[in-house]
Amino acid sequence: MHSDTVITIQHVSKKFRLFSSPKERLMEALHPFRKRYHHEFWALHDVSFDVRRGEIIGILGRNGSGKSTLLQIICSVMQPTSGDIHVNGRISALLELGAGFNPEFTGRDNVILNGAIMGLSRKEMLDKISDIETFADIGEFFDQPVKTYSSGMFVRVAFAAAIHVDPEILIVDEALSVGDSKFQHRCFQRIREFMEQGKTIVVVSHSTDMLLRLCQRGVVLDAGELRYVGQITSAVNCYQNLLFGPKVQDDTSLEVEAGATRRDDSTSDGSDATGLLIGSLSEDIEDRIHEKRIYNNHETRLGNREVQIIDFDIIADAIVNPLEIPSHSDMQLIIKMRFNENMRGVSVGFALISIDGLYIFGTNLAMMGAPLISADAGKCLAVKFHWTSYLAGGEYFLNIGCTQFVNGEDHFVDVRRSVAKIKCSDTPDISGFIDLGVTHEVVALPAQTLGGEL
Repeated sequence: MHSDTVITIQHVSKKFRLFSSPKERLMEALHPFRKRYHHEFWALHDVSFDVRRGEIIGILGRNGSGKSTLLQIICSVMQPTSGDIHVNGRISALLELGAGFNPEFTGRDNVILNGAIMGLSRKEMLDKISDIETFADIGEFFDQPVKTYSSGMFVRVAFAAAIHVDPEILIVDEALSVGDSKFQHRCFQRIREFMEQGKTIVVVSHSTDMLLRLCQRGVVLDAGELRYVGQITSAVNCYQNLLFGPKVQDDTSLEVEAGATRRDDSTSDGSDATGLLIGSLSEDIEDRIHEKRIYNNHETRLGNREVQIIDFDIIADAIVNPLEIPSHSDMQLIIKMRFNENMRGVSVGFALISIDGLYIFGTNLAMMGAPLISADAGKCLAVKFHWTSYLAGGEYFLNIGCTQFVNGEDHFVDVRRSVAKIKCSDTPDISGFIDLGVTHEVVALPAQTLGGEL
């Protein structure tokens, strides 16, 4: 194993014997001639990849693709039928949360037992128990039998136990989507601490947005076979294609060579700028986004382009695509798109993110409860969003996208992330991201409220 590699998976396969009933299992075990009553199911077949130290890698795949089986093999919960796996470092796993907890033991006892399994002494766990109890935040139930816990309490204790044993490798299987908002926020804070400490994290999730924000690389499994290993954006695209079909081919390039000709954006001061910009759709239906002076040629693009975003314009106080947006500007965003296929129920939206990838704001037609869009192939439409900018001074990136819900899954039709960089005018009187319009006053307190006479 290379010194920079912490997990090596080489040609790993896993076979299960499936029986139609417990009776058949018993009949096969007792049959004098070993008659076969089971059929074989290969949950994994010849899977190979490496995980490097300090890497955050996401594993994607449809239900039944072998994701959880692979994680259990990495954590030595089960052994592969064939192949080899090598792990260099202490693993803490959040698989089926609380797996291994004894329901008769209290939360405190189970945490100490979990530490012993991880190789920590009782004294070491007792030193950490106060922090674990605080993180779990379930009050007196921490000293009650686990069988009395709600599912939320179970999750809190299991997560708290897993992340406080100082792991070098953290394995997470769909655990970050459970619990209330406060608990999820604490979990993500702790995950980010792990990231800053250079720890290795392997995470399984169906939330592609979360994986795109957290991970550098992705692994895609399908029917137990490895379909893709590489950059997380390409992995998400591969996963989307498995769910919804292959990508439509087109001539649009995601990268623009340095020095390429860009359109001179308008700086109209007329009130009819919006109408003119939308009206231009009837004359020009080619993708013109790369011509804009605020375009970011390192955008990432996801989706099959059944609907294609071909242009956008930002209008701030009637100025089209300004290089700097004044505070409290009246804002409009026009997203223009061409339908390459007959489509029904398309949602269009946008998001603003910080330089370090934090979502500042995001919405779409579905989230707003607005009617979704349906149109036939060849039709060009535009959607206009309107708001007032209360962003603090600084630089932000714009995401725009079209999506469609198919069988309960969010189908990326054309999602363009970090497609443009926008700058907001300096606001030296505040810090953070949002101007809340804070005012203040100084109020004299009566003497008695300060503890008596002065």
